[in-house]
Amino acid sequence: MHNFLGVLFDGLAYGTLLFLISVGLSITLGLMGFINLAHGVFAMAGGYLLVTLMARVGIGFLPALPIVFCVVALASLLLERPLYRPLYRSSALNQVLLTVGIIFISIAAANFFWGPGQQPVLLPDALNGQLSVLGVDLSRYRLFLMAVGAAITAALVFGLERTRFGAMIRASVDNQRTAEAMGIRVERVFQVTFAIGSGLAGLGGALGINVIGLDPNFALKFLVYFLLVVVVGGAGSVIGTLLAALLLGVADIAGKYYVPEIGAFVIYAAMIVLLLLFPHGLLGRSKAR
Repeated sequence: MHNFLGVLFDGLAYGTLLFLISVGLSITLGLMGFINLAHGVFAMAGGYLLVTLMARVGIGFLPALPIVFCVVALASLLLERPLYRPLYRSSALNQVLLTVGIIFISIAAANFFWGPGQQPVLLPDALNGQLSVLGVDLSRYRLFLMAVGAAITAALVFGLERTRFGAMIRASVDNQRTAEAMGIRVERVFQVTFAIGSGLAGLGGALGINVIGLDPNFALKFLVYFLLVVVVGGAGSVIGTLLAALLLGVADIAGKYYVPEIGAFVIYAAMIVLLLLFPHGLLGRSKAR
């Protein structure tokens, strides 16, 4: 039973990390209709930025996290206007070709500046070690990940459903022309939405170094995982993305623990089963849920 609870906990923590990185892609794809396969590049950028801030600037792990979010979000705006915006109404093929090209450029850049190896990160003492709960030793850092995931989920749901900006997003998605006629600057709304999603990816990449590692192939290696979460959860659905990430995270960790011979394929089997049961995503492809 202790082993089962430990695997369940690790799976939920891993799923929370997948959610933190994937939710930005879900928002970009579901709300803006843009197939951004380079979403993992922003996560990788966040990881390398964290490493740089800690190793070369001397900023601690926790203070560096909000800096990572803000810097990646702002940097994404530099790409959004010249590269992404001209293709918002273009074909899916053009969007895929552009973003795949960005992935390969990022791989080469990361190799050049940081080398091909894994990047280490030093956690603060408060996040190291284990915490015993009902006789089960739980990682303090994974508990921290789950707390961050819960806070971000609450903030996103509140922002989309209870704020004026959330209403502007929903109006822009439902009918751009009508939204523009009502005085909403749709391009600016999408720009801010893109920046928030990218910033969350950067934050997830920084938080994930100690769990899934960081190397120049990160954006390509985990691309399928991010897509699985979005497809199963339903693009544009924050809660659906969270549920999908948790279910797939538990399936992946449990498969690798209990059936290591085929463990790497368990997450794909889980995806197939979930899509057969919920062909439009766990909560449907809501535009702003």
